[in-house]
Amino acid sequence: MAVIDILAMKAALAPGGRLFGLDIGSKTIGIAVSDSALTVASPLTVLPRVKFAADMTKLKALIAERKVGGLVIGLPIGLDGREGPRSQSVRQFAANLLTVIDLPLAFWDERFSTLGAERPMREAEMSHRRRGELIDKLAAAYILQGALDRITASHSPA
Repeated sequence: MAVIDILAMKAALAPGGRLFGLDIGSKTIGIAVSDSALTVASPLTVLPRVKFAADMTKLKALIAERKVGGLVIGLPIGLDGREGPRSQSVRQFAANLLTVIDLPLAFWDERFSTLGAERPMREAEMSHRRRGELIDKLAAAYILQGALDRITASHSPA
């Protein structure tokens, strides 16, 4: 498949298909999953990055297990709206991913996703260590929820 606009994602999915939200880091991949109605994102897991082939084997297994029909990848855009080296790295990861996983893929601006995911944990006085264990999959859920909200808003009657 190819990279598509987020607004085309719902039409690209088979009925009941879910979405994965991915927060691509240099050491981990945070993963969140949507419900089949495409309304709620839930944190799923964090995959430690090893080698691309091994990472894809694990990701493919999770995709099959959760009946995922599309991917939303957080794109790290600077506060000034520009893409930098991290964005280029994520785009290259996505291009490589599309050579081995045949699903529609959309990018979603991930500005403030870590901050948005971390704030409730700080307010709950969660330890720094525990926050570190959870942050990547919570950031993936934050990214995916933003995309789901946009998809829902675009398909709501005016």
